[in-house]
Amino acid sequence: MPNTPIRFLIVDDIAENIMALEALLRRDGLIIDSAGSAAQALELMLVNEYALAFLDVQMPGTDGYELAELMRGTERTRSVPIIFVTAAEMDEARRFRGYEAGAVDYIFKPIDPMILKSKAEVFFRIGRQARELERQRDEMQAIARLRDRAMARLRAHADNSPLALVECDSDLVIRAWSAGAERAFGFTPDQVLGRHASETGWIDAEACTQLATWFDCDGDTPPRFSTEIEARHAEGQRVACELYGSILCDEGEMYSLSLQILDITERRHAEEVRSLLIGELNHRIKNTLANVQSIARQSLRQSDNLAAFETSFTGRLQALARAHSILSDATWASATLDQLIDDQIRAGTLDADRLHRSGPPVELAPDMMLRLALTLHELGTNAAKYGALSTPEGRVHLDWTCRSGCLTLTWRETGGPPVTAPARAGFGTTLIGAAGSGDDTAARAEWRPEGVVWTIRMSEGITPLNREAAPEASPAVPDMSSPAAQGIEGCHVLLVEDEPLVAMDLRFELQDAGARQVTIARSVPEARELVASHSFDLALLDGNLGGQPVDEVADALARLAVPFCFVSGYGREHLPQGHDNAPLIEKPFRPDALRLILAQMLARAVRPEFQT
Repeated sequence: MPNTPIRFLIVDDIAENIMALEALLRRDGLIIDSAGSAAQALELMLVNEYALAFLDVQMPGTDGYELAELMRGTERTRSVPIIFVTAAEMDEARRFRGYEAGAVDYIFKPIDPMILKSKAEVFFRIGRQARELERQRDEMQAIARLRDRAMARLRAHADNSPLALVECDSDLVIRAWSAGAERAFGFTPDQVLGRHASETGWIDAEACTQLATWFDCDGDTPPRFSTEIEARHAEGQRVACELYGSILCDEGEMYSLSLQILDITERRHAEEVRSLLIGELNHRIKNTLANVQSIARQSLRQSDNLAAFETSFTGRLQALARAHSILSDATWASATLDQLIDDQIRAGTLDADRLHRSGPPVELAPDMMLRLALTLHELGTNAAKYGALSTPEGRVHLDWTCRSGCLTLTWRETGGPPVTAPARAGFGTTLIGAAGSGDDTAARAEWRPEGVVWTIRMSEGITPLNREAAPEASPAVPDMSSPAAQGIEGCHVLLVEDEPLVAMDLRFELQDAGARQVTIARSVPEARELVASHSFDLALLDGNLGGQPVDEVADALARLAVPFCFVSGYGREHLPQGHDNAPLIEKPFRPDALRLILAQMLARAVRPEFQT
């Protein structure tokens, strides 16, 4: 638009007059249109915009005065300046009529070129200025549109951002309050705008003092600040905040503080929970290690030889490990008594065909669950060695009642050899008594000739359940009653294990079981290379090596039809998928279970029809 030429219009019924005016007015940047009548002039003015119109006063038909009146009556042409051109003498009446019709000036014939050019120059410049103003107007409108779009984007980002955006002046009076701030703190803009930050109750005086110190910075580029504060929600609760501040300046003068605030209440709560869980984990680990230490010492103290120690210690450790597995499946919340009994049956400690149990469904807290696991293991082991389960006719009756949060469990043996009270209480008896509430009457034994009767009372960590609540399935453990298959004598075994002590223990067990050679891989690449370059009869895989899964190794062994099992502390859901038929031996492992499973794996490989 600024480069658009300026247009003048000449209206005269005499062509020579038009030519004379055009010759005098011609210049760069000016277009001169001409019309021989009022009708032609009106048509041109509907198409073009003119900075000046020269109208001949005396024209046939519609004269100049009438054309001017028509122009003033039309919105499009109303503002076009008009100069009348006439050769007649002007009296006051005719001059008044011309100005009344909208003329701005008169030029009289014969035309003085200097006067004509001077007057035309004024309107040419006015036209140029009008074009420039239009250009500036268009630019300002474009800038305003861009500004509005930018503001709309900023407003959308601010309103939808998880950050609360707040702006305060140098006196900490709130000047801007985003929708995110309203969501985070519950205050509406009407409640906070124009008020001091502490006056609203949003933040306290101490936080305001800290924010005020941010205005004391020096330099052309003020630094950005960050801190953590506690703000208050409109409903009264405290909100933990991570706050970032930027000082806004104008010509070196600091006038505003822009705050970006992140609600970290949930994060802080998560950190507190994590700290609590870490502390609880440390506590549980140390308690577990202390229990293992105590079991080891007491088992060693009361064992006649190393073989007896190994049997008693391993059995107790396995009972503890299986109880941990049950609790892990329940995210260490609780587990049912039925699950614990089923686990003892699966482990072979109790015989389902000779066990009669009766009692309401109850849930056990983790600590009580671990103690009772050891107790049932000791009761079952003693019954198998000396009591009812040592003879084919023997039976065990396990009954319990739950009243007022107190569980009373009765273990009664029948059909076994005659019973006499032991001369001294062994460690197993001590473990059985440890399941009770801690006082002298919590666990009591009656050494009846027909069979021992244990009554154990527990008043903590017991939760009754509805009858409809079905116990969850316990994790499968090896069936120790399966018939023994051929051994692993002469086999070359691949052991994939990254823990040196566990690898050493497993290697000794495999060698004792008759393995010709045990090759150990401590990483996935090493295991892949060994599988590709050697021939193995069996393989044992840890769940992962240094955090790296062993899926590739399991897949490679399956392709080569090498029998393998997993030896891991992980549950089945965390092991390589697609290998559900591969046995799982849970850590810590039982040597007899390890040997039996390996023998069964080898037998299946040699005779596919072999069933365990």
